Amino acid sequence: MSTLSTHVLDQVSGLPAAGMSVTLWRGETVLFAGVTNEDGRCPEMAQLGELEAGNYRLEFAVAPYFRRHSVTLTEPPFLDTVPIVFGLADPTSGNARGHYHVPLLVSPFGYSTYRGS
Repeated sequence: MSTLSTHVLDQVSGLPAAGMSVTLWRGETVLFAGVTNEDGRCPEMAQLGELEAGNYRLEFAVAPYFRRHSVTLTEPPFLDTVPIVFGLADPTSGNARGHYHVPLLVSPFGYSTYRGS
């Protein structure tokens, strides 16, 4: 079992992306739907507790966020929703750890992510 957190940084402003909608899926089931706080985090995600090993998907609603911040976007936007599909390994196997941090660095035309700590 593992825990999960995320953090979103707006590469246009250089600030945390406050007010971005984030959804966590496992298959077709929504496990979490929320909005980032002033620090670009979703602390309520911790209420999920421990998650089973398996495949998950975080979806970040980036186009609505940038529109609210008066960033000019193409129509349709190059990036509307950013999905990050990842796996949580059993922490008792190999070098897997019990906590997964999935940050997103995003602009209207690109993004990056990595497994944080």
